[in-house]
Amino acid sequence: MACIMDGNGRWARRRGLPRTAGHTAGEETLAEVVRLAAKRKVDYLTVFGFSTENWVRPKAEVRHILSLHRRLFGRVDELNANNVRVNWIGRPFDEPGSKTPAFVQRAIRQAIEDTRQNTGMVLTVAFDYGSRAELLRAAQHARTEQDPVTAESIRKHLYSPELPPVDLLIRTSGESRISNFLLWQIAGARLYLTERSWPDFDVIELDAAMALLER
Repeated sequence: MACIMDGNGRWARRRGLPRTAGHTAGEETLAEVVRLAAKRKVDYLTVFGFSTENWVRPKAEVRHILSLHRRLFGRVDELNANNVRVNWIGRPFDEPGSKTPAFVQRAIRQAIEDTRQNTGMVLTVAFDYGSRAELLRAAQHARTEQDPVTAESIRKHLYSPELPPVDLLIRTSGESRISNFLLWQIAGARLYLTERSWPDFDVIELDAAMALLER
């Protein structure tokens, strides 16, 4: 299962709140969705935390989002209580073009280390992530290693090649775009599109989305 968590800013605007309040509410919703998905025995949950295009947002908003990601990766006790293992995909920290700040890098590495023994759901956070960049890098690495550029050689050079194909893609806030997210992995996925903004996404919506997999 994968989620494009859209509509935090619009949720805040409708309530006369700053956009940052919407992102804070969205982080709480994500924590709840992780708990719910783990209870429903979802094997893999991948969420679009921050895209390669999001860096152009106002600096204050970006700083707030970065602080929320540090908080998300810091929920180790809760993740361990739900047997959730943390994973991350995005531009590698040591490669040109990476923009992930050092404090977020440390939080990501620590969360991965602190949850690596867990055997339940794998929570993959896509941070500083863009699918075109991922696919371009995969093709370049395949050529560098003198592999034929095939579907299999591209797959094995993805950021996290052990992730299985996505069965269900959820997008909130009435949007029907893919937005450069997991273009390779969602080739056969079912789509669940809802008018609700991400902070309002709840257990009823999650169960409705997962019901698509039973058809």
